[in-house]
Amino acid sequence: MEINVMTGEECSAFLEGAFLGRLGCSCENQPYVVPIHFACDDTYLYGFSTLGQKVKWMRANPKVCVQTDEIENQGEWISVIVYGEYEELREPQYTAERKQASSLVGKRCHWWLNALGERQMRVGENSIEPLFFRIRIQSMSGLRATEEKR
Repeated sequence: MEINVMTGEECSAFLEGAFLGRLGCSCENQPYVVPIHFACDDTYLYGFSTLGQKVKWMRANPKVCVQTDEIENQGEWISVIVYGEYEELREPQYTAERKQASSLVGKRCHWWLNALGERQMRVGENSIEPLFFRIRIQSMSGLRATEEKR
């Protein structure tokens, strides 16, 4: 197996096609990792959530990372990690950005409708507000493993 460092352009191209990653955040020196669906453009990763632990922790400490990968087998895989800063897209100051996030995330699939519906069933009559956020990409890196040709 040969492992190569990916260029920034290769990492960006990979992220454009990715939709599932693992968000890493921390609060009071305690790490937390959770899977998230996301969409990407040149500057941001966009996501959707409801209020819960990850949002509370990202509000307290906006420095986060997202790791995503594609694994063909043990010898062929890609892994990209993004380091960035959490930004909540609140109304009314981020109306245009919320539309952008909704449009990009909505193209992936409507997975978030199931998450919102499931959460609504658990809390009953209490209103659940969808929360869009973005992660401003500050840096990224990636590795690509390929089988050595014999």
